[in-house]
Amino acid sequence: MLKFYNTLTRQKEEFKPIKPGFVGIYSCGPTVYWYQHIGNLRCYIFADILKRVLAYDNYQVKQVMNVTDVGHLTSDADEGEDKMEKAAEKEGKKAEDIANYYWQIFREDFKKLNISEPDIWCKATEHIKEQIELIKKLEEKGYTYKTSDGIYFDTSKLKDYGKLAGLKKEGLQAGIRVEMKDKKNSTDFALWKFSEKPGVRQQEWESPWGIGFPGWHIECSAMSMKYLGETFDIHTGGEDHISIHHTNEIAQSEAATGQKFVNYWLHGAFLTFKGGKISKSTGGLYTISELEKNNFNPLSYRYLCLSAHYRSPLAFDLESLTAAQNVLNNLYQIVGNFPRPTTIIEEVEEKFLAAINDDLNMPEALAVVWDLLKEKYPDEQKMATLLKFDKILGLDLDKITPLKSSTENGIIIKIPENENIPEKVMELIKKREELRKQKKYTEADQVRKEIEKIAGPGYEIQDTKKGPSISGPTGPSR
Repeated sequence: MLKFYNTLTRQKEEFKPIKPGFVGIYSCGPTVYWYQHIGNLRCYIFADILKRVLAYDNYQVKQVMNVTDVGHLTSDADEGEDKMEKAAEKEGKKAEDIANYYWQIFREDFKKLNISEPDIWCKATEHIKEQIELIKKLEEKGYTYKTSDGIYFDTSKLKDYGKLAGLKKEGLQAGIRVEMKDKKNSTDFALWKFSEKPGVRQQEWESPWGIGFPGWHIECSAMSMKYLGETFDIHTGGEDHISIHHTNEIAQSEAATGQKFVNYWLHGAFLTFKGGKISKSTGGLYTISELEKNNFNPLSYRYLCLSAHYRSPLAFDLESLTAAQNVLNNLYQIVGNFPRPTTIIEEVEEKFLAAINDDLNMPEALAVVWDLLKEKYPDEQKMATLLKFDKILGLDLDKITPLKSSTENGIIIKIPENENIPEKVMELIKKREELRKQKKYTEADQVRKEIEKIAGPGYEIQDTKKGPSISGPTGPSR
């Protein structure tokens, strides 16, 4: 039985799709004015695991993801500059070029992290017509009013506004709303913003209310309903969207259609750094490319994310990432020594299935993996089972090159069949062993660091009863 924790009901529920065998998912995508940091990417890893689990359970999945390339202001209070316009001015480029550049980087990060792309990418700027039509529908039903700077949604007209966050209206605030200006209620939000000086903005459109651009929230309602229908199965996003963005999505969608908007709301928790959410003030704003420059395999970050439940905060630092990379390399070493796969071990798969179907419990699923490796099953069956599990894990276990083993001058060598140990590394290993025999352990440790620096990531040096051993690189060939 597949179960999810539904933010809307605040409980774990059995998943029942609207259409048997089919699941529609909408995932809130990036605002493409800058690079996405690893905190942002954690949420997409969680959405990827969700898709993989549904596919593992034989559902046909259709995922839609937006690309916010207009309308997201620097303040969630419908104030400040448009992030896209600000970035375009800063870089001296067209807003469209800015959006396409950072969107492409985002997609490259998806590939590095083994996150499958959505079935449909939808840009806000390419769905202005749909957004205007939705606002017109809300206007016809009496949910809107005009202010000096735009068309706003009147939250007082909706009795259950804020039900997703479980807070009373007076407790809901979008960011820090200090000034009401000419809004009727503090929780009211912009559907359409007027251009202050028409012709100055790069991105503005004609509308029944004047030249301007859509508010941030309206795009997700318009695009999700266009591609998935007025009511669909699952909506994903970060927990920071619960009280504002997703609350407003529900309000405008259900006001327009009179139907329930989404059946299951799934939210990922924050990545934290030094006790706080990753941000400019706390630090930890690494990108995947920056981690690569520090010799980290992007999949080690994916493994780190798998080690915590998606609804639990995950503490990040380079030490924890290093530990995750070491564990992943260990897994690669084991898989590299396994023979060709045969049949899976069904009783182990049952445990794995029970974990992933229990609200995507990936820490428990990883525990099943490591328990499997300790058990006395045939290695070829372990290999087959691991490869099936990797359809969920996404760690590229199927791309591991088998290791060949040999002994050279008393040094045990385990490396992929198409690799050779550099000559300089072999010389240093011999030097290190001589220093160890002389009990010069400090000097030997310095040589070890030199070996690791030259050999690069993926190599591992061990001291065994049979002599020094070097193995790797063990990562998948990509």
